[in-house]
Amino acid sequence: MTYEAAENRYESIPYRRTGRSGLKLPAVSLGLWHNFGDDKPLDTQRAILRRAFDLGVTHFDLANNYGPPYGSAETNFGRIFREDFRPYRDEIVLSTKAGYDMWPGPYGEWGSRKYLLASLDQSLKRMGVEYVDIFYSHRFDPETPLEETMGALDHAVRSGKALYAGISSYSAERTAEAAAILRDMGTPLLIHQPSYSMLNRWIEGPLLDTLDQEGVGCIAFSPLAQGMLTDKYLNGIPEGSRAGQGKSLSPDLLTGEALGHIRSLNEMAEKRGQSLAQMAIAWTLRDQRVTSALIGASSVAQLEDSLGALQRLDFSDDELATIDRYAVEAGINIWAASSAH
Repeated sequence: MTYEAAENRYESIPYRRTGRSGLKLPAVSLGLWHNFGDDKPLDTQRAILRRAFDLGVTHFDLANNYGPPYGSAETNFGRIFREDFRPYRDEIVLSTKAGYDMWPGPYGEWGSRKYLLASLDQSLKRMGVEYVDIFYSHRFDPETPLEETMGALDHAVRSGKALYAGISSYSAERTAEAAAILRDMGTPLLIHQPSYSMLNRWIEGPLLDTLDQEGVGCIAFSPLAQGMLTDKYLNGIPEGSRAGQGKSLSPDLLTGEALGHIRSLNEMAEKRGQSLAQMAIAWTLRDQRVTSALIGASSVAQLEDSLGALQRLDFSDDELATIDRYAVEAGINIWAASSAH
């Protein structure tokens, strides 16, 4: 059945300006890190993407190696885009990244010009699009000159294969350097994508201050702490969950102390009339320097629950103080090595 987007799709979600640019993003964006590989039914993927767009989620975020297998999330998105979303291309913000391992050998990961630009060409082919709106350096490469990595992003923009340049998981110091290099090239740094949640608060302080000073937007990924900030683990580790499968969340992190903090946060969410996931997403958006929260979804129901966070974004000072008692580092920042340089 031919897809027609909901006529009221821009009435239910707020949009925030990305730094000092002209681009606005939905306060919640949809990431295709999990649930869009070949291990998930295409019909489920299609239903999630359609519902997201109908609810005003205009930004879809990918990377070259999302799957499994690597590349399959882009391929599957490309098929759905071709069949459903091509008439709406100018209403969609599409992003992809390169930096982690994608293919064998010395040219298949990190931050060289050869890898980044080859990867972008492959991503465009898999998705069947002429350009992406944002192309990211997915992680900092300590062995490649930053000028080379940023030069590749600049070339991607100047060639018309990307409209904007972004970085992910860079430290505050490297972010400032990257912004300066790109500024000198005439291609401003649009956005930084760091991990951020109540259990992973590393961006507070220097990084957010740097982004504000540089006029760079911020899109926070993993606001649910790889699933810890949901009701999923309150009573143990369910079979098939990320922790149960050891996917991006080690069961060793679900200590008695951590679960105690999560249960306290869950009680507070209930008092606010929200699910824990909704409160966690709303909390990441409490700072206006955060442009968007990047969520994943395994079903339409999960997507709708997450978007329900936007119904209650306000926090009282007392609520924030209470959250601070339990929102403590939980050792879940598996991307810390990239921002350690």
